[in-house]
Amino acid sequence: MHKSVLLPEVIDSLKVRLGKVYLDCTLGSGGHSREIVEKGGRVYGLDVDPEALKRVESMNLITKQANFKDLKAVAYEWGLTEVGGILLDLGLSTEQIETDGRGFSWQTDGPLDMRADPSLKVTAADLINGLGEGELVKLFKIYGEEPQAKSLAKAIVKARPFKTTGELVRAIEAIKYPVRRHHPATLVFQALRIAVNDELNNLKAVLPQAVELLEPGGRLAVLSFHSLEDRIVKNFMRDESNLKIVLKKPVISDRPHAVLRVGEKL
Repeated sequence: MHKSVLLPEVIDSLKVRLGKVYLDCTLGSGGHSREIVEKGGRVYGLDVDPEALKRVESMNLITKQANFKDLKAVAYEWGLTEVGGILLDLGLSTEQIETDGRGFSWQTDGPLDMRADPSLKVTAADLINGLGEGELVKLFKIYGEEPQAKSLAKAIVKARPFKTTGELVRAIEAIKYPVRRHHPATLVFQALRIAVNDELNNLKAVLPQAVELLEPGGRLAVLSFHSLEDRIVKNFMRDESNLKIVLKKPVISDRPHAVLRVGEKL
């Protein structure tokens, strides 16, 4: 079972109050929502992954399969115009990573899919097999911040087509790398997953909607798992005039690396 990252810190930052409504925009396995409910909050939750909704069926939640880029429309559908707190946990759940058929992890062999929402049309296989070498270089640099982007793209184009994660990992492992702290496929898989799910644009879209939906004094808590996400959140909270930064220094966990930033509606 997935263990929610920085669970006590996230719950404390939301200042959960009895009877108040909280939006969990990334239900995952429901760890954060469960704690909010136990503290007396009412949770409305959404997730693009239908499997996430199945995992929280036994909990006292109101849920919907939806992308958080449509947060305001979903909230209005529920009759919500102001809420006490909003949570965005941008990490993958253990269940997503360990399910072979999803293709999220370089550690398990399965189809090159990586769609959090199975209704999306484009898969990781479409990108890795269809993009030109220059486009792959750009993808790996921008979404993976991969220093070996050119070498990787060249080797991948030479070795494709790929059908499975294992085939792609073996092609990546065949390239010589300087010593690094993570597996050489890590950043490639990150880049593909971000592109397939349009994660950064969705994040940019949801943040202003979240602030609009918060009541005065309501809290927005965001858990980011790589620098691209965290940079977007950091800059947004700094520049948003209707939000006060609660934590001068973000809370950071080690394994997995995660950054918690919190803002309060003025």
